Amino acid sequence: MAILWITEAIPIPATGLLPLALFPLLGVGSIEETAAPYSNPIIFLFLGGFLLAAAMERWALHRRFALTIIHAVGTAPRRLVAGFMGSAAFLSMWISNTATTLLLLPIGASVLELAGRARGDGGRDAGDLAPALVAGIAFGAGIGGIATLIGTPPNALTAAFLLETYGIRIGFAQWMAIGLPLALVALPVTYVILVQVAFRVGGGEIPGGRPLIEREIESLGAVGRGEKIVGAVFLFAAAGWTLRPLLERWIPGLGDAGIAMLAALVLFLAPVHWGRGEFALDWSSAQRIPWGVIVLFGGGLTLAEAIDRSGLAAWLASAFGGLSAWPLAGIVGLIALVVILFSELASNTATAATFLPVVGALALSTGMDPLPLVLAAGLAASGGYMLPVATPPNAIAYGSGRITVPQLARAGALLDLLFLLLVPAVAVFLLPLLFGR
Repeated sequence: MAILWITEAIPIPATGLLPLALFPLLGVGSIEETAAPYSNPIIFLFLGGFLLAAAMERWALHRRFALTIIHAVGTAPRRLVAGFMGSAAFLSMWISNTATTLLLLPIGASVLELAGRARGDGGRDAGDLAPALVAGIAFGAGIGGIATLIGTPPNALTAAFLLETYGIRIGFAQWMAIGLPLALVALPVTYVILVQVAFRVGGGEIPGGRPLIEREIESLGAVGRGEKIVGAVFLFAAAGWTLRPLLERWIPGLGDAGIAMLAALVLFLAPVHWGRGEFALDWSSAQRIPWGVIVLFGGGLTLAEAIDRSGLAAWLASAFGGLSAWPLAGIVGLIALVVILFSELASNTATAATFLPVVGALALSTGMDPLPLVLAAGLAASGGYMLPVATPPNAIAYGSGRITVPQLARAGALLDLLFLLLVPAVAVFLLPLLFGR
């Protein structure tokens, strides 16, 4: 499965179906045991997040959010990079980083055309602003996704693995306590890397930049009923996920997945135009969500459970026995380094699915608490930014023609080093403060 995920010889989600076909035949587990992880509660949390994102995209609420942020920061080159990065980070906390990048890049390209014309080159060149801006969108989308449990698939996969394998439950609020500080530190440092180190961005206001953004906002028209409904449901879901640890005292059985499903159902039930039978979310919009990611989740979790149940984890653990003398910081640093390098060549979700069981075996061999090791692997899976193939946002940014591979690698290498420092810091210093372990 790891080979197929890396090479993509067959579609990545299709690889996630292999356990259902092979494990019962090979005696690894019954079909009931094999199928159970495909219904992990975290999967339904992510499904609810996908549906909420589909509703936001249907009514262009995400576009209004992004344009409002960019308009607020201004159109001086450095402010533009900050505005697009902030917009990408905020949106990717709730919708896919791919959708976020596809939304923002055309807006960014229009601004770059204006900047290029102001330089008198016909609009094709905006100096270092162009690579800094498109890299900022891609990197901002990746960093923002780390902040929430539904922001990027490796987050949910990590939480589901911890629940399935060790019975350790990490809810939405608990993940935010881990991921949000990491994102809040990484985002401004990445901004400095882009505008001062990897590229040299300067200059005054771009002529025509602010009117362009204002025209884009005006083209959206007044806030419609659909946007209001989706915005209200979005706030309800975000508040529910954040406050769930407190609400559980009065509402036993309340879970993050339940909140996500309730929000999705409200969207299907909330009428926008009753006479036309139009609702905040319809099934034609829901069909466009990435169902393949759900299948990939299930396959990765089933593989991880089988590795543990079959005794393979114990066998792998014996190979890591020599690391038992290492300090926690050294082991976490090694995990972060290997996973970040691997994620440069494979999708971050496939990277997480491949390494989480191995890291679990490493925890077994060293006798260490699995939480910091597994979380380090999950966070590091979103830490590769050097190559176009590293993440979909990177590929989209490179495909825009505004940044070259050497430019992307130069900026991404610095970001990889940043995550190589931040991930161990979170695992070693922040986790004990949050979880007392």
